[in-house]
Amino acid sequence: MKIITQAMVEKYLTIKECTHAIREAMISVSKGDTTLPIRQYMPIPNTQGKMALMPGTIVSPACYGIKLVCKYIREPDSPYGTHVGMVIVFDSEAGLPLALIEGSSLTAIRTAAASALATDLLSKENIQTLTILGCGEQARRHITAMLSVRSPKKIYLWGRNFDKASNVTKQIQPKINVPIIPIKYAQQAVEMADLICTTTSSSQPVLEGKWLQSGTHVNLVGAAIASSAEADQDVVTRSRFVIDYRPAAMAAAGELLRAIENGVIDTSHIAAEIGEIASGKIIGRISSNEITVYKSLGVAAQDLAAAHSLYKKSMQLDFGYKINMMDYPAQSL
Repeated sequence: MKIITQAMVEKYLTIKECTHAIREAMISVSKGDTTLPIRQYMPIPNTQGKMALMPGTIVSPACYGIKLVCKYIREPDSPYGTHVGMVIVFDSEAGLPLALIEGSSLTAIRTAAASALATDLLSKENIQTLTILGCGEQARRHITAMLSVRSPKKIYLWGRNFDKASNVTKQIQPKINVPIIPIKYAQQAVEMADLICTTTSSSQPVLEGKWLQSGTHVNLVGAAIASSAEADQDVVTRSRFVIDYRPAAMAAAGELLRAIENGVIDTSHIAAEIGEIASGKIIGRISSNEITVYKSLGVAAQDLAAAHSLYKKSMQLDFGYKINMMDYPAQSL
């Protein structure tokens, strides 16, 4: 079994390789070739923390496993972030562990890669302006991910704290060749964009549908529980609405669920799962003028696909700490 650290994940799990792995995984999800219990949360007594448990199986590559994520409220400058965890992946045929992989970086990369896949399948090819709402880790990751599939002429970055958005802009600009500009008002940033990613921790909408111009694609990323929504119901009703996995969306896609509860749409408004579009079963963008939305919640199949891809690479390039789980007699444990 391999132990793969955060530094190794960051060095070897590229956004393009991860996007390819997730594409295949999501096609399998939509074909019903996976087992994906809905994400469960376990509160930690006497703390504000909780553990999320995400088990699953995929058939190609044939593996299964679980992601364990501990979510704790921390100071903004904490070196640990709000999500700390690991992914454990097993070989399905032998039932033996293949790897234990640091989970926060793997999750961050696969989340951005899932948005890259959706953008490649749903957005117009000739993107002029990318707007990122939020200025945390996923904002940074999504800039890299969007630039892997599209070539905007400029990037706008909005955050609820303009000074923070300005500082993040200064940190990112030297790493990319596209001008990035901090924007004080979300409406202004959205009205000028034809590709938008929401990456905030807000439980209430920061994106309004009336701001969207025709032909825009939106990746809704930040809200992952039913009680939170980064976009208002106009974003949902005005768009061709695509999800990652129907059961997950019906359990936790706050934007969708609010619109359904308000009676403005029903479940038929879901145009497709992203895997159905990736496989060619359902058309993605129908016209250049329509608004498309991808609601990203994240499923264990994505983590397993990314983890197995990284494990295979570790065997080829010989990185990771190799341990033998059978080295020690039971009585010594």
